[in-house]
Amino acid sequence: MEIKNKKSGNPSPGGSIIAALCIVIYLFALVQGAVRIYLSIDERKITAEEEFSNIADVALAAGNQKFMDERFIKAVNNALSHSKSLEALIITGPDGGNAFEKRPGHAISWVNNAPRFKNKFYFLNENLYKPLAISDVRNANIKGVANAFDYIEFIKIMKETLLIILIGFAVSFFTLLIQSLVGKSSKHDSGFVPIKQEKSARENNNEVESTSGPKGLYSSRSGIGWEEYLNDRLDSELHRCSSTEKDLALLIMDFTDIGEERVFRQAAEEAVTFFTSRDLLFEYGECGITVILPGTGFEAAVAMSEKFYKRIAERFPKSYSEAYGLCIGLSSRSGRLCKANRLILEAMEALKKAKNDSNTSIIAFKSDPDKYRAFIASQN
Repeated sequence: MEIKNKKSGNPSPGGSIIAALCIVIYLFALVQGAVRIYLSIDERKITAEEEFSNIADVALAAGNQKFMDERFIKAVNNALSHSKSLEALIITGPDGGNAFEKRPGHAISWVNNAPRFKNKFYFLNENLYKPLAISDVRNANIKGVANAFDYIEFIKIMKETLLIILIGFAVSFFTLLIQSLVGKSSKHDSGFVPIKQEKSARENNNEVESTSGPKGLYSSRSGIGWEEYLNDRLDSELHRCSSTEKDLALLIMDFTDIGEERVFRQAAEEAVTFFTSRDLLFEYGECGITVILPGTGFEAAVAMSEKFYKRIAERFPKSYSEAYGLCIGLSSRSGRLCKANRLILEAMEALKKAKNDSNTSIIAFKSDPDKYRAFIASQN
């Protein structure tokens, strides 16, 4: 009687552990799938904003030569076809709007001879609007719509989520099979420990790997670009400015007296607000920020540096030292054909001198284009 009551009245410890483990696996599968889809959509938004900003720059450069001619339309269509997230664009001017689509009729409908984006739940159009400051063209602007889902990534997440669920089924099936064959719950209980420990070890390894390098466009620490992305973006902007014969300035600043991550993030947000373009700001060292200023000359960059210094001093009046020890070094293209590493080196040297100078916190490197060209020629 005791054996019968024990079997029918009390569930075995092994069965309870199996049930609990399976529930944990299923919940983990669902939660990780939902979180990864959310992060994928969030990253897609960032990608869409960056691609839209780049296409707006292309439209602006082409429009300054001639607005809405064949070359302009070709340039915009080519830029749109190379984007990963954008589905369509609408560019308006004094004569109305023009539509640009990857797939005709998929994202744009025409109402009273005017293009309109279709309302689809998977379309993103927030923050995808920008006026085009084209000379001799009034009321020119560009709008875009992007697909919220990266279907390749979405399918990958679904497959991996299903795989985790199948692993849960397999664990429960084989454990129950072993339990029924052995007939002693104590042995089955001990069999679950290494499986659970191995799963935890794999999770820990994944967490280490996910934090070992840049992930996404912006650093979670500061909200601005990763330092590792600076060179490529600066080379791209230098190429763009040289092709349109525009100047470009580079600022490297360092807050020498910031000791808290929270304060550095606040300072980074102040820089984003002041310089207006988050995708042109990058981390520098522990508490530094690098700013790319396309279309900005030497004198204008110096003036902006002075204004930003005053802004920080006003925003943080109770800092350990004025403006948290902010020092700024800057350099500019100044009509030269130079690469990113050269401009970064000049700005870093200027920053180094600013840190060592007790009279000023801002030092600029000003090059002589003629001497620079002679120097480059002598190296070849």
